Amino acid sequence: MTMERDVYVIGVGIHRFGKHDVSRRDMHYVAGITALEDAGLSFKDVGALYTGFIGGAMLDGVTYAKDLGLTGLPVVHIENASATGSSAFREAVMSVAGGSTEVAMAIGFDGRLGNVAQAVGPRRPSMDTNLLPAAFFAFWAVRRMHDNGTTVETYAKIAAKNWNHARFNKYAERQAEQEITPEVVLAAPLVAYPHTAMMACGAGAGAAAAIVATRQVAERLANGRPLVRVAASQMQSERYQPGHVFLGAIVGPSESTRITANLAYEEAGLGPEDLDLVHVHDAFPIEELMYYELLGICPEGEGDRLVAEGATTIGGRIPFSTDGGLIGRGHPGGPTGLAQIWDVTQQLRGESGVRQVEGAQVGLAHMMGAGSVCVVHILQRES
Repeated sequence: MTMERDVYVIGVGIHRFGKHDVSRRDMHYVAGITALEDAGLSFKDVGALYTGFIGGAMLDGVTYAKDLGLTGLPVVHIENASATGSSAFREAVMSVAGGSTEVAMAIGFDGRLGNVAQAVGPRRPSMDTNLLPAAFFAFWAVRRMHDNGTTVETYAKIAAKNWNHARFNKYAERQAEQEITPEVVLAAPLVAYPHTAMMACGAGAGAAAAIVATRQVAERLANGRPLVRVAASQMQSERYQPGHVFLGAIVGPSESTRITANLAYEEAGLGPEDLDLVHVHDAFPIEELMYYELLGICPEGEGDRLVAEGATTIGGRIPFSTDGGLIGRGHPGGPTGLAQIWDVTQQLRGESGVRQVEGAQVGLAHMMGAGSVCVVHILQRES
């Protein structure tokens, strides 16, 4: 599906991720108000609101929206596991692209991921429900080591990179006082071989928001800033293939990323060679490594070389997780995908300070959701 009219990101906002005691309601408000201020709008200007959260009560989305105003706008709760924020953003994009509103907003918020199990509730025991993410990704990592000769040092380099990117993101959960080396990552307590605790994503609380609008609205509010267009918005659920393994409770088949990314490239009229920065679902470094290849950044089996060359670090050829990613910035669930949009938008505007990717014109944001779904957005700067 292609968009009927162009859609632009006109405002982004975020509340710091972390293991703090700020209420989900307060984080929602901060992210929402910050995005409105960034756009130069008031809540009455917003035509539709999509709230994304995993934990909490059924009515939290529409209840928290009242803090921003009582304007009568439609409020819809989106839940899609780790891809919740990305899915909420996509719904906002589609509402503007389809002509139902001129301005739409997405807000994602959640407490610590440890509370998500309560929201999911008891399920019939199966391979899907009993295999914890740490174990699943450990299996994936060991298999990669067997098939490709990947070393634990490669995984440690990816994690260290993301910790170091997060050092310069004041909204990130993990902000080390000094540079993190691969040796420090490897010395951390073991979670599930080969992954240590410093390779696992942060799981604190947080919130993030984005506002999208038509070109006419975006131009009126630009105030000298470059426009950021949503060049592609694609989502796919699992497709059956011979030998299919039903492990949807983790991230689903890796082929989902390749399929969704190719659809996004086709929609945008761009290719992986046009990307200046990338965000992925990097719950563990094996994921980021695999997505280098599945997104077409490098040929299959050559992701290790990108890490060795430093290509995916800020200053390298194609920086990944420029705000720290799930490993460094954190992964509360609901707001994660919107935090990616926050960072990509700031990068394309040239507003990322010491984390700035020089000359950034195109950014990709990728998220996987248990169940399983894949969401890919491509944003592009316009002068």
